[in-house]
Amino acid sequence: MTRSTRQREREREPETERADDQEGVRTCPECDAESIVKDADRGELICDDCGLVIEEENIDPGPEWRAFNHSERQNKSRVGAPTTQTMHDKGLTTQIDWKDKDAYGRSISSEKRSQMHRLRKWQERIRTKDAGERNLQFALSEIDRMASALGVPRSVREVASVIYRRALNEDLIRGRSIEGVATSCLYAACRKEGIPRSLEEISDVSRVERKEIGRTYRYVSQELGLEMEPVDPKQYVPRFCSELDLSEEVQSKANEIIDETAEKGLLSGKSPTGYAAAAIYAASLLCNEKKTQREVADVAQVTEVTIRNRYQEQIEAMGIHS
Repeated sequence: MTRSTRQREREREPETERADDQEGVRTCPECDAESIVKDADRGELICDDCGLVIEEENIDPGPEWRAFNHSERQNKSRVGAPTTQTMHDKGLTTQIDWKDKDAYGRSISSEKRSQMHRLRKWQERIRTKDAGERNLQFALSEIDRMASALGVPRSVREVASVIYRRALNEDLIRGRSIEGVATSCLYAACRKEGIPRSLEEISDVSRVERKEIGRTYRYVSQELGLEMEPVDPKQYVPRFCSELDLSEEVQSKANEIIDETAEKGLLSGKSPTGYAAAAIYAASLLCNEKKTQREVADVAQVTEVTIRNRYQEQIEAMGIHS
């Protein structure tokens, strides 16, 4: 007697589970095909080869409404912006808009305008319940201000805010300035995200001296176990070349110089910004797009002496005679 499809399915279920566990690929219990498709309208998993319904009545995590364009989606959505670490309350509280307009975009009367101004002021005051929250709000706003001045993406601000919150929880702020810790957290976040900024660039947009930023960064990094790797000079090359209006050829040649000389141990103990600047200077000479040492030094925020020393070391290591 022929066995029914349901019996065969039950017998082969353990094999399918084992295959899923071992290979990480879902297979059909009827024909062993891997072409499983999901029908979003019915909430079913179906084998595309034999048509067997493997799972049905799945829970749909999506909204119950439909939208066909962006404006419809915006109108029907009932949730706000995602939470963010860059705000002291993680963006969960509401905020009164700065525009003096009503819900229909019409201007409001002068009486209502003064009332809204008072409401904004009081809302700003009551958003922080104690001094700790006020300090956190100030630190995160400083991180946001400096990140904007440096032109780093949103992800760096999020990482810097997370590092600052960790430092606050570990009580590393005590005895140190809020600006100093906030700046060192931003410096660490830039390095962690692979978009490094030199201490000189960070101190230019900060209200703290370079020496204090470096000292605080080393302390925070050690206490939190951030395990920072040395900065690769090649990460500075695209930005420096862009500011100097140099071609892709120069950029590629500079990366080649860095790779070749770093293999010979020249990078050990050297400043990555100075090393990258010297490689760019050498590459600009080799590619006939000459830039002066002064121009390169101004962009990289290093001295001409540093560029000359690194440049001499690099061309000697490569066997090039200037």
